[in-house]
Amino acid sequence: MTSPADPGLQAERTSLAWRRTALSVAVGSLLAIRVLPPQVGPLGYAVALLGLLWSVDLALTARRRYRDGSRLVRMRDDPDSRTVAAAPIARTAAIAGVLAVAALTLVVVLASR
Repeated sequence: MTSPADPGLQAERTSLAWRRTALSVAVGSLLAIRVLPPQVGPLGYAVALLGLLWSVDLALTARRRYRDGSRLVRMRDDPDSRTVAAAPIARTAAIAGVLAVAALTLVVVLASR
């Protein structure tokens, strides 16, 4: 397998993907501020605020992943370099899980009304 022409581009593409995800979550959360409160009351604001906080975390994660990805490209032969990328992925998975449970709880509450 041949190496890419510029190995630093992979880290940049990954960072841009994380930034697009953060922007999408932020836009969805801002829309939720307009749509959810009339439907579910103050709980709608809480869900939207959680989404905005998550988008900030994703944006910060994008910055860290770019920095860590660039470092991984430079330290490709280091066996400990794989653990650097695991923490942001685990944190994002945990936040997504919490938001999924919150959304499921919201659906159950709305269905029981």
